[in-house]
Amino acid sequence: MSTSTAPFTVVLGQPPVERPRFRPDIEGLRAVAVLAVLAFHAAVPGLAGGFVGVDVFFVISGYLITGLLRSESAATGKVRLAEFYSRRARRLLPSAAVVLAVVAVLGALLTAPLRRADLERDVLASALSVANWRFIAEQTDYLAAGRDPSVLLHFWSLAVEEQFYLLWAPLMALAARWVWKRRTLLGLTLLLGAGSFWLSLHWSAGAYLSTPTRAWQFAAGAVIALLPIRELPRLIRELLGLGGMAAVLGAVLVFDARTPYPGYAALVPTIGTAAVVLAGEKHLVGRLLSLRAPRAIGRLSYNLYLWHWPVLVLAEAQWGSLHWGVKVALTAAAALPALAALNWLEQPLRRSRVLGEIPRRGLSLGLTAVVMPVVLALVVGTGTIRMLGPSTPPDPSGLPPGARDGRSLLAAAPPAHSPTVPNPVQARQDFPPDGACEVDPADTVSPPCRFGTGDDRIVLLGDSHAGQWFSALLGIAAQHRMSVEELVKQGCPLPELTVENPQLGRTYHECDTWRTNALTRLKDGPKPKLIIVSTLNRYTADRATLLHGWERTLAPLRELGVPIVYLQDTPIPGRDVPACVSGHPDTTSACDFPRSEGLLTDPLAEEIAAGRVPGVRTIGVNSVLCPGDGRTCPAVLEHVLLYRDDSHLTNAAAVVLTSRLDQLLIDAGVFTTGWTTLLHDEFDGPAGAKPDPANWQYDVGTCYPGCPAAQWGTGEIETMTDSTANVRLDGQGSLEIVPTRDGAGRWSSGRIESKRADFAAPAGGVLRVEAKLALPDVKGLAASGYWPAFWALGGKLRDGYTGWPGVGELDVLESVGGRGVFGTMHCGITPGGPCKEPNGLGSGEQSCPDCWGAFHTWTLEVDRSASPERVRWLRDGQEYFAVTSDQVEPTAWDQAVHHGIFLILNVAIGGNLPTAYGSPVTAATEPGHPMKVASVTVSTKQ
Repeated sequence: MSTSTAPFTVVLGQPPVERPRFRPDIEGLRAVAVLAVLAFHAAVPGLAGGFVGVDVFFVISGYLITGLLRSESAATGKVRLAEFYSRRARRLLPSAAVVLAVVAVLGALLTAPLRRADLERDVLASALSVANWRFIAEQTDYLAAGRDPSVLLHFWSLAVEEQFYLLWAPLMALAARWVWKRRTLLGLTLLLGAGSFWLSLHWSAGAYLSTPTRAWQFAAGAVIALLPIRELPRLIRELLGLGGMAAVLGAVLVFDARTPYPGYAALVPTIGTAAVVLAGEKHLVGRLLSLRAPRAIGRLSYNLYLWHWPVLVLAEAQWGSLHWGVKVALTAAAALPALAALNWLEQPLRRSRVLGEIPRRGLSLGLTAVVMPVVLALVVGTGTIRMLGPSTPPDPSGLPPGARDGRSLLAAAPPAHSPTVPNPVQARQDFPPDGACEVDPADTVSPPCRFGTGDDRIVLLGDSHAGQWFSALLGIAAQHRMSVEELVKQGCPLPELTVENPQLGRTYHECDTWRTNALTRLKDGPKPKLIIVSTLNRYTADRATLLHGWERTLAPLRELGVPIVYLQDTPIPGRDVPACVSGHPDTTSACDFPRSEGLLTDPLAEEIAAGRVPGVRTIGVNSVLCPGDGRTCPAVLEHVLLYRDDSHLTNAAAVVLTSRLDQLLIDAGVFTTGWTTLLHDEFDGPAGAKPDPANWQYDVGTCYPGCPAAQWGTGEIETMTDSTANVRLDGQGSLEIVPTRDGAGRWSSGRIESKRADFAAPAGGVLRVEAKLALPDVKGLAASGYWPAFWALGGKLRDGYTGWPGVGELDVLESVGGRGVFGTMHCGITPGGPCKEPNGLGSGEQSCPDCWGAFHTWTLEVDRSASPERVRWLRDGQEYFAVTSDQVEPTAWDQAVHHGIFLILNVAIGGNLPTAYGSPVTAATEPGHPMKVASVTVSTKQ
């Protein structure tokens, strides 16, 4: 068997080099480190600085590895890398591989599919010892924020150690080959450590997780191993031990999430650990650390560290947020698999003579331990990604049209079994298509970002919660022949506030600079037509501080002399919504989130509404995104997945909301459309309340006052009442008109009229009457005799309710017996006449299978701006019927159209029309099915 003196070759057939003397106190020091980390992860009160346990591990590793390699090079003049890596592989990789394999399998069983795909990528990175770089890429990517913590997040420190081994051992081998003196190696270590520490102070984004910014802590341990010190005086040892342990424990007790870390603060536990190690074992702290209990925990520390975090994260993924006491219990339970791994895997493999006598056997074992979880992750991950569906972005042109107003998100309800759009994979990547215009945390100046061709421009100003509206504003700008300039910075509050940035890991000075630069650009550049400001409203809970910060930002904006609109922040789910929806594709309501947590009060909006913020108007869409007054807000609304993470809207949701946002800006007076609103009611109010008496009045009984025509002139059998059993608000933003039947078989229902009877198209203008409503959700025999209607009568009928049909009747919407829908115009005389009474000029029955139970927007327009004049009927913005003035005798047209009207909403039961359609009332007719009205709007345009 040949041998070689080359330091990078495997040397066989030589007796093993004597290893450095075992230090029982260091084994006990591992116990301090791991208990600190476990307490931190379990959120034990008072131990928020337990994360410094990782620093202790790094110093210990630097000391032990350097001492081991230095002893070998001093004894043999070389470092046998193959043997070194074989030992590392036998001790570390099999235990890690088992945890990774278990996580890959349990992750497939316990986590949501989208989270599972992320997890399998984490398994790959952890098995290949690059987990820290994967997590750096995620944590420094603002757009990837808001996801649940990885089950393998703790593998970042193991990756850092492995990378240290990969780099430090060859360096020690070079030192042995070139016969470097101890002082030379010590100086080089100090130089590298100083460079690493400097980098940790200046590279904030990756300082916590990266190897270059943590190397100085390994160097601290290495320096101790290289110091030419044999024995320190007893007093010095005692002081070093006590002072060092006090520094470590003090950091555990004093540090918390607000501590800038690593930075200068990391010096405390690092120097403290180095002092304890330097003191040796013959001092008070060393003797305490050498006791049986600390050593037992220290021996278990590696496996306990491996197992405890997956147990905690998988438990919370299954049961939600847990109390710290429960976390402590789960952490203690993690000791069971950790003990099994120590006794049945780690120690037998470390002590195996078969594996130890030839390095390549240990290396082969290590390679197997890497390949096994990699293959498992690839298999599970590939299957998961295939199951999740297409990842291509949703086509905005294929999205359903959004409603301009009312309580519903969409203009028309989608079919019951429509797929969720976007799907969870698409939602994760469904960002606004604004390129690099949403600038990163490190940037202080926005690039020139102007979209569209209009000379006038809308400025979108704020943080990423402003940026989520980019597509909507681009569509609005196009409609008004304008362009959009985007000034948006990630995580940067628009009010002048001092905040910490999690990506940079420190005070967000770049935000202040960017804000100043953005305001200066607006001041010095061409004046915009409109400024829309929006931002996350949770940067501070201090109302006075927030409003003061807003005033400092709004003051220079007011000086520009242009309209300013504050777009209120949208609901905050506080959870990874796409991941949740991927796990509940058929019950997306499981991903709804508490209203009390998702919707907080907005101090600026309240101040604007109270008139205390001059020059600023406010609009918002939260009444749609979180409708009604229930306890929760939806994650998926009308089959649209609203959120791409834990707080931002999907681009698809923003596109769907474009029409509504445009209408809100019009209502705020920002855009001039020529429309004047005469009546608008969204039927807000508590459940069971009556409709607003300022807008509506009741018809009661079975005929108009004086009974000019019994049974309302149409043979209906119900009695109309003003009872809330028949007419009421549902508390969800809709009016309900409900037909009921008592024990004697008598029917009652509701019929309300608008208080105003002067709604008329101005000469040369247009009258628009519009309602968003859903017909009673009843079909078949149960719907026999149902006759819901939204219609208008000539205002002159209020004078005795005589003169029909000459005064005109415009039926916006009628339907009977759960069948199709139709619109009709009545005029002239009956029978016969220009409108062919008593049937009138009608659209004929129009098919609308989902109208009974689903909301649609029904519009009637009296257009006197056209020649000939016309009356148009539209459903969801699409015309389906029209009557023009040249179809009707001029006098009859004038009497029916050129005057005021009043509106009627009712649900009749029985009568001539249902009978004519073969749908009379029968014993099978079911009472209690309401017609729901989400909004009624009347407006004119000159």
